[in-house]
Parts: sequence; structure tokens; C-alpha cells
Amino acid sequence: MATMTGRGAGSKNAKEKNAKKVPELADLLERRDYMGAITLLEFDRKLFFDQKNASGWKPRDGTGAFEWVDGGNGTLTDEEKQQDEQRCMWLAYAAYHLGDFRKALDTYQTLVDGGSQDQMLHVYQGCCLLGLGWHAEAEEKAIQGPTCPLQNRLLFHISHRMNDENKLMMHHQKLNDTTLDQLSLASIHYLRNHFQEATDIYKRLLLENRDYTALNCYVALCYYKLDYYDVSLEILAAYLQANPDSSIALNLKACNQFRLYDGKAAEAELQPLTKDAPNIDKLDSALVRHNMVVFQNGERALQVLPQLVGVVPEARLNLVIYHMHNNEIQEAYDLMKEIEPTSPQEYILKGVTNLALGQQMDSREHLKVAQQYFQLLGASASECDTIPGRQCMASCFFILRQFDDVLIYLSSIEAYFPNDPTFQYNHAIAKAAAAKYKEAEPLLLALQSGTHAEELVRDYIFQMWLARCLVMNGKARQAWEIYLKIEGTQESFAMLQLLANDCYRAGAFLYSAKAFETLERLDPNPEYWEGKRGACVGTFQQIIARKERKEVLREVLAMLKSTRNPQVEYLSRVIKKWARENGLNV
Repeated sequence: MATMTGRGAGSKNAKEKNAKKVPELADLLERRDYMGAITLLEFDRKLFFDQKNASGWKPRDGTGAFEWVDGGNGTLTDEEKQQDEQRCMWLAYAAYHLGDFRKALDTYQTLVDGGSQDQMLHVYQGCCLLGLGWHAEAEEKAIQGPTCPLQNRLLFHISHRMNDENKLMMHHQKLNDTTLDQLSLASIHYLRNHFQEATDIYKRLLLENRDYTALNCYVALCYYKLDYYDVSLEILAAYLQANPDSSIALNLKACNQFRLYDGKAAEAELQPLTKDAPNIDKLDSALVRHNMVVFQNGERALQVLPQLVGVVPEARLNLVIYHMHNNEIQEAYDLMKEIEPTSPQEYILKGVTNLALGQQMDSREHLKVAQQYFQLLGASASECDTIPGRQCMASCFFILRQFDDVLIYLSSIEAYFPNDPTFQYNHAIAKAAAAKYKEAEPLLLALQSGTHAEELVRDYIFQMWLARCLVMNGKARQAWEIYLKIEGTQESFAMLQLLANDCYRAGAFLYSAKAFETLERLDPNPEYWEGKRGACVGTFQQIIARKERKEVLREVLAMLKSTRNPQVEYLSRVIKKWARENGLNV
């Protein structure tokens, strides 16, 4: 019997030890398990009201007697009202921090409707409305609340969102040197792209509050925005050591890896957040869904990004970039048309979309708008010495056709793009346009033999610039071979015009004559005869000066005879006479 009793007691203790303990609200909030806190609070409220409203015999106060109470007739005592109000306050708090602003707003409204006299509820509702993006309503609610630091911080943020600079400065002046006020100020600096100012505040607060490890994440985010990706990763490591499962920190680390390396490296960092999802669409976090599209080079962009426009700030911009990469210029322009730019990326995309549409439609108006956006960003104090800022100034001068200035800006950032074919393309074209043909030619030839060779063969603008450089560098024969490769295409006529005129200017009269001869066959324009006549005479002069082979004289005569013009007979007679005198059979 003793053995059996001992076994039974041991089994009971084991069960008690292994039984799941109901979590405490304080523990859930400390662990930031806001969903767990909401579940616990809603369960407690339901249990309380179910018991309160249940029918049955209940003790009568102070008498020791019992009375029958019908269900639904139980009124709350003052103490019970206070307890339920406290539960509702925590419920709204947890919902707000979970990002469920609507639920938090409704919970606060329930308290107001229930007769709560706490005027701070109006300020809390204003915070929820700000989170929902209802700025005017948020301001109205905030003003109904009492004057306090939270109200001032809320109105400070609302002023920024509503672009009211006067109110922004007024509330800025009311901020104190407290941690919460300084955090609010730093966040406004960040939102206004003043990343260095935000960094300074966060670093100072971190020195004063070593336990505030989340500040490391904020500092890392600022350094990411300042393009110091290595520094950002180094600072982020301290936060991830304390919070290895932080979705925000892991996402920021992935973004740093994307900037430093590539999409594959970035995807690997997001593995803890994506491993349980069968595809991108099933990911809970909108931010992670967005970034996975970016890391995968736009894969599923049209399925994912349109739904995130207005949710993730960068979603619209990346959708524009996707359309631009796929030559869908009108779609990209439409997405940016109504946007008033506030960030460097928005200024750049406003300029790029207007530039692309201006080139497509041959619209001077769009080109002018693009030039202005590029100049606004490139000349700004905050961006003038950044790589994107200098690229913008180069684009501005490109549109203005001031190519010497273009080269000043491109040369200053050339070291940062050693293997970027787009940069090398623009740099080479700028050199050619600035008449630096000897410098441009090797750059163009290197591009033509690179990874994008097939694409550049079909790019007739590239081929025309290469042909011009070859002609101006005394290699007209190679330029003519470029024409022979595209002969019969729509672009061949423009190439002939370029070769005819450039070869004439460069003194390559034989190939100029060939080009004018072909142009004349395609379009009997008197100007082409005049050009051919001059080029033939120039070739004849070079033969006399022994700068050209005598054998080409037959080609010159054949080209002259193909035109029915009285001048042909005279020119042919002069050339034949010189040939006979010099023992040349033509």
C-alpha cells in the first residue's frame, strides 16, 4: 500500500509540474507578446461578464442570505467598473502596440461611451487616428485632450504629416529635454530625411540609457539611410544579440546585405521570417513581402507591390522601377504623376519618369521638368556631395547638352561604378558628345565586347556613337562596316546620314562619297548629289596628294557616273586626264 500511495503522489506532482500555467498580463507585456495580452484580457472580460450575467442564487450583501438573480440583470459595482476600465485600457494599449489601431480606437471609444471621465482618452484616440492616417481627425481629438507632453508630441507629428511648418515649429519649441520628447524629435528628423541629426540624438540617448537596446536599431537604421552599410551592420549586431528574432532588425540586416552584396545574401538573412511560408503571398509582414520582391529582382512584383502601395512607403517607388526596367514608361509616369516629392528617391524617380516620357514623346516640356527635378536634388545642400546627387547633376547637364559639365560630375564618381554597364554607357556617350573621341572609343568598344554585347548590337544609338568615334579617330573603314551590318534596317538611313557628314568633316572623303551615293539612290535629293560631288573631289585631291590609294579612282568615277548631272562629264574628264598623265588605267 505504501508503495502504491507513493507512486500516486509522485504522479500527481509530475502532473502539477507539467501543467501549463496561465500567463500573467505583466509577463506578456514585458515579452511584447501583445497578441497574447489581448487574448488574455478578452478572455478575462468574457469570463467576468459571463459570471456576472449568469442566472442563479447569489449571496445578499451583509445578510448572509441568498437571493435569485436573473441573467443579464447584474449591475457593476464601482470597484468592478474600475477593474473593467483598467482591463480595457490595457486591451487598447496592447492593440495599439500590435498595430491594430482600429481596435485600440474602438476600445477607447467604448470607455468614453461608458462615461469615463479620463480626458487623456482623447489624446490616446488621437494617437490611434494618426496611426490610421486620419490626420485632421487626429488633430481634432488631440486638442480635446489636456495639455501635456504626449499631446504636444502628437500634435508635433500631425503637423509634420500635414506639412504645416508653422505649427511644426511651434510644437518643436515646446519639446523638453526628456527621453520621450527627444525620441519624438529624432523620429521627425528621420522622417524629414535629416538622418545625421537623428543619429546624433539617438547616440546621445544611448549613452544616457544603456538599457535602451532598441536605440541601437534606430542608429543602425539611420546609418543605413546614410549609406554606411558596414557601420549599420556592426551596430545592429548588438541589438540582434539581445533580440535574435526581431523582424525589424532582421529585415534591416537583410537590406544592408542587399546593398553590400546581392539579393541572395539578403534572402538568407530573412530565412527565419520566411521559412514557414509556402510563398511570398503567405508572409504575414507586408514589409517582408515587399522586400522579398526587391531581393528577387522584381519577381512577382505585379502580384505583390500594387497591394502594398500606401502601406509600405517604398512599394510605389519600387513598382515604378519595375515598370521602368520593363520599358513600361507610361505606367511608371502615371504612378509618379500626382506625387509631390519629399525624399531623394522620389525626386530622382520624378526626374527619370519625366525624362523617359519626354524622350519617348519628343516632349520638351517633360524634359524641362526632368531637368528641374534633377537640379533641385543635385544642387541641394544635403545631396550635392552624395553619389545620387552628382548623378542627378550629370543628368541635368545631359538634358542641357552641357557635356563638359556632365563629365566633371561623372568623373568624380567613376571609381564607385567599376563594373556598372549603365554608368559606363553614359560616361562613354558624354565623352563622345564632348568631342573626346579618343577617350570614348575604348569605352564603347569595351561595352560592345562585354556581357551586354547582343543588346548593344541592336541599340542603333550606341552603334551611331561608336561609328562617329571611329570616323573621328581615322577609322572610317570600321565605321562603314558597322553600317553594312545594319544595312536594310529602319535605322540604316540615319546611319548613312551620320557617316556621310562625319566622314566629310573628318576628311574620310571616300566613305563620305559612298554614304552620299547610297543616300542618293534611296532619296534623289539634290543635297546628296552636292555632298557626293564634294566628297568625290576630296577623294581625288587625296589621291593626288598620295594620301589615298590610286585604285579607288575607279570607284570615284563609277559613283559620279551614277548621277545624271551636267557636272558629271566635266569632273570625269578632269579625273581621266590626270589618270592618263600618271599612267593609270581607269
